[in-house]
Amino acid sequence: MAIKKVGVIGAGTMGQGIAEMLASKGLDVYVIESSEERLTYGMQMIELNLDKQIEKWALTQAEKKLILNRIHTCKNYEDLTTCELVIESITEDLESKKRVFKKLDEICDDNVIIASNTSTLSLTELASVTVHPERVIGLHFIYPVSKIDLVEIVRGLKTSDATFDATKEFVDEVIQKKGIMVFESPGFVTTRLICLFINEALHVLEEGVASAEDIDNAMRIGYSFQNGPFEMADRFGLDSVLAALDRMFREYGELKYRPSIVLKKMVRGGHLGVKSGVGFFKYDKDGDRI
Repeated sequence: MAIKKVGVIGAGTMGQGIAEMLASKGLDVYVIESSEERLTYGMQMIELNLDKQIEKWALTQAEKKLILNRIHTCKNYEDLTTCELVIESITEDLESKKRVFKKLDEICDDNVIIASNTSTLSLTELASVTVHPERVIGLHFIYPVSKIDLVEIVRGLKTSDATFDATKEFVDEVIQKKGIMVFESPGFVTTRLICLFINEALHVLEEGVASAEDIDNAMRIGYSFQNGPFEMADRFGLDSVLAALDRMFREYGELKYRPSIVLKKMVRGGHLGVKSGVGFFKYDKDGDRI
């Protein structure tokens, strides 16, 4: 099955990145959000990101226009029925995602692949509300989507070989990223390891061993990380990091996943990173560090 039309549910940070990346690969993308305001904001952020690429000579005005013309905003789930693949990318809330999957299962043809961009939730549990759990799969993209050439393809308990094979071909051949197969496990591979890295950096900060700036520099310069653990957490969203650690702590029951108290305080104080303009560091409205 050739995938040419892809639905994206959710126009938050990850949904924006996924939609833009898919459109840049020549696919028609249909985006839906919970409100007109959120959808408009998501499209504005996609355009802003494209403009920033133009400023850096990474994109032309003609290419920007082509990408935007391939992204179609939708008001109803029924507008997604012509898609061969639908990717859910809403907030990491199990019940909300279940409602989305139930609705998609009702309106999509049996051969449509339904994927989730979840980083921690159970694909098997999401698939449990559908009549066709064999076509449910995980497509965990990593932020920033356009720059990271890795996708975790997550198999739930009932994901069929045909669904996996078609998804793997889509990732490898169509969007030209490296797809790795992951069997369902809380946090999968990337989230599980990177959140532990961030959490340990938080403990080092708590103990007063070094400042956030110096810890970031140590890992960025010393080990060639693109971002240090604190700027990484800011860009993921501190609330998202906290939610992932909380879920893994509950699922695994191991103390190493227990979130740092510093992380909890910052989330309670609304210091969420780039999305709020302040986390461990400060950011302007374009998401650039000040």
